[in-house]
Amino acid sequence: MKVVVDLSRCVGYAQCAFLAPETFRMHGEEALMYAPNPDDAQRDQVLRAAAACPVQAILVDRLEGRDAPAEASPT
Repeated sequence: MKVVVDLSRCVGYAQCAFLAPETFRMHGEEALMYAPNPDDAQRDQVLRAAAACPVQAILVDRLEGRDAPAEASPT
């Protein structure tokens, strides 16, 4: 899973840090620090945190299909 936060949109509400503290944390009152590649065990917490962001600054790329085999082309 890959996480990207648009730090220009983030205003420091800290909902993400409350819901997924192993991935997001506040540094001071306004600066957000985050793990860009959190462990898959944190998936549910990270998705909840992204959904709870009041300014929708968190993008989560689940990368579920990256290891899937390519489909065979029709012959």
